[in-house]
Amino acid sequence: MMYRAVAIIGGAFALAACSSSSDWASLDAFKSGPSLDTVSLESEPPGAEAKASNGQTCRTPCALALPVDAASSVTFTLNGYQPETERLEAITSTGEPPRLRPNPVVVELSPASPSTKKPAKPTAQKPAARPKPASAAAPVTASPAQAPSSPWPTNPPRQ
Repeated sequence: MMYRAVAIIGGAFALAACSSSSDWASLDAFKSGPSLDTVSLESEPPGAEAKASNGQTCRTPCALALPVDAASSVTFTLNGYQPETERLEAITSTGEPPRLRPNPVVVELSPASPSTKKPAKPTAQKPAARPKPASAAAPVTASPAQAPSSPWPTNPPRQ
């Protein structure tokens, strides 16, 4: 029992000695960093690259821990679709930590119009083929007229 009392008193003196702040004993190590909020990111179609304004990236569906103290935005990009940018705003409520809104962020990407796609590379034109002489042409055989293709099977004609 006596040892516990000595340990408690010794601990109290140690804490009292640390409470006086000096230049070498700065308490900066105990300061918290920027407040973060985890934001879920989704896109339709999935698989878009989501890039936050602070440089973090991920492939949707995913989540990023974003700072709440600064204005943020997330840009979604996917080949064949127009990029979409969603702005996030910080919401503060009394007695609650700050958070970002909207959360989750759900974006529907629009297909890119033909004018926004990259132009196709020009291709070299092939030289025109020479016509074959008439004597070398293969004989033409008559073939029966074919009916338009149908997804339903047809029965062969009865003989």
